[in-house]
Amino acid sequence: MPIIRVEMIEGRSTEQKQALSQALTDAFVQTCRGKAESVYVVIEDVKKENWAIAGKLVSESH
Repeated sequence: MPIIRVEMIEGRSTEQKQALSQALTDAFVQTCRGKAESVYVVIEDVKKENWAIAGKLVSESH
C-alpha cells in the first residue's frame, strides 16, 4: 500500500484537495502500475506560522 504524503500551507479548498488526490493517485497508477484502491494520499495543512523558507516564517514574509 503506497502512501503519498503532502504537506502544504493551509488554504486550499476541499475541491482542490480532491483534485490533487485524484491526480496523485492517477500518476502513481500510471507510473508504477499499482491499483488505485491501494493508494493512500495524506494531506497535512500547515499554518503559515509553522512553515519557514530561507529561515523566515511564511507568515512574516508573505
